[in-house]
Amino acid sequence: MSETVNDKKEVRVWIDGCYDMVHFGHANALRQAKALGDKLIVGIHNDAEITKHKGPPVFTQEERYKMVKGIKWVDEVVEDAPYVTTLETLDEYQCDYCVHGDDITTTVDGYDTYHLVKTAKRYREIQRTQGVSTTDLVGRMLLMTRNHFQQGESEYSVGKDDNWLDKKSAMPFGAIQAKPSKLGQDHAARSPWTGCSQFLPTTQKINQFSNGKPAEPGDKIVYVAGAFDLFHIGHLDFLEKAKEQGDFLIVGLHTDHVVNQYKGGNYPIMNLHERVLSVLACKYVNEVVIGAPYEVTKDLIEHFSVDVVCHGRTIISEQHGDPYEIPKKMGLFKIIDSGNDMTTEKIVQRIIINRLDFEKRNNKKEEKEIAIYEAMQRTTKVAEKCG
Repeated sequence: MSETVNDKKEVRVWIDGCYDMVHFGHANALRQAKALGDKLIVGIHNDAEITKHKGPPVFTQEERYKMVKGIKWVDEVVEDAPYVTTLETLDEYQCDYCVHGDDITTTVDGYDTYHLVKTAKRYREIQRTQGVSTTDLVGRMLLMTRNHFQQGESEYSVGKDDNWLDKKSAMPFGAIQAKPSKLGQDHAARSPWTGCSQFLPTTQKINQFSNGKPAEPGDKIVYVAGAFDLFHIGHLDFLEKAKEQGDFLIVGLHTDHVVNQYKGGNYPIMNLHERVLSVLACKYVNEVVIGAPYEVTKDLIEHFSVDVVCHGRTIISEQHGDPYEIPKKMGLFKIIDSGNDMTTEKIVQRIIINRLDFEKRNNKKEEKEIAIYEAMQRTTKVAEKCG
């Protein structure tokens, strides 16, 4: 008797990692992994394991667990997942196979963390998202570079920012005046995985992240706006509360220029294209307005049939007037308390305060990857000669 659709075995996919400073590269890996099966189970390493094998994480394990649970493609999260993926782990969670990107992850002793599942042929590989890594983001904060939101003819260039910091820009206390380095900022970075190749946005990538579903008739439309830079646990908690105010949540993202005007320094740390994907990956978000106006206008409210405009308890910049003046007059404005006071600035301060540890971590990771990459190159050359 042929197998019916209802009898078809559910394919459970395992993927694991640190998921520190969860960014759109992590989200894209989870999206690709989910496409290989029916249910996606995500294992997340604890702080002690990460510190042992890679160096200190930026976010705590509790923050990382919650962030991954907020990504739309994730079905289950396994806390305290072992750093080396074992067959016992796959069996315990009834997973058919393990998925990982095409970069190499090793233990502190230099062993491939996936060697056991690879040997057992229970391993699938996906393409790593080019142009972003936690190492690169940490480097942007440590060096206070500005080349990640170039405009005009330099928008897609890759290279060191010669004018590292605008003389009029504010530099957080303890930040390092940028200088040539190997923190994934430019061509001097030697690792093929942590070295940053500029992220190139495409409509296909946006479509892959978007659910593409419009609001249903009768849905209560909620609108929020901001930078949503370095998408973090504070943003996640706020968006969860905002979504509770209605049925369809629209997030307006300000342009890099506008964000820089009200935040200064080298903000935003992530450019508009990167921030769009990070926000779209959140399970509470239905739609994103790319380059939303700073002032919430009547035209915008009417165009999207907005029923309520929300803002958190962060200070509203009124350098050019109150951006919420119109929704306030229309009786649509509401302040919501997410109960979380995390901000992008606090993350930057975490990095700066612990900058020596993070520099050491980044350099250590790159040196390990260089050694592995060079060994792979030598093996390839030997194989080509023998062939």
